[in-house]
Amino acid sequence: MAHDKASHHPYPRSARLNEILREVISEELVRLADLDDRIGFLTVTGVDTTPDLRGAIVFLDSLKTETKEALDERRAQIQASVNAQTRMKRTPKLSFMADPAIAAGDAVEEALRRSQHDEE
Repeated sequence: MAHDKASHHPYPRSARLNEILREVISEELVRLADLDDRIGFLTVTGVDTTPDLRGAIVFLDSLKTETKEALDERRAQIQASVNAQTRMKRTPKLSFMADPAIAAGDAVEEALRRSQHDEE
């Protein structure tokens, strides 16, 4: 009986890779927050790698302008940490972005609060 290699994994390779990157980058951001006050406490909500694995968007719970600047300045350091902790041939170029799902959820919550306030 032939076994399909993909059947051994509960989800596709790209999803596993995104989760590994999320964990490694989260740990590195905790370390960097101690070195750079502009970074502060951030939650990595997800990572989305490009199909060719040359790039990855790191989604964060929030992203102030000064925080984005700090992350962009320390991108090479974060990528070096990813490289050291994974066995990837090529480390994707990281870009940082506020998670649009968080912003959308906040907007819905605000609309609900306004609606309840208007009804009272």
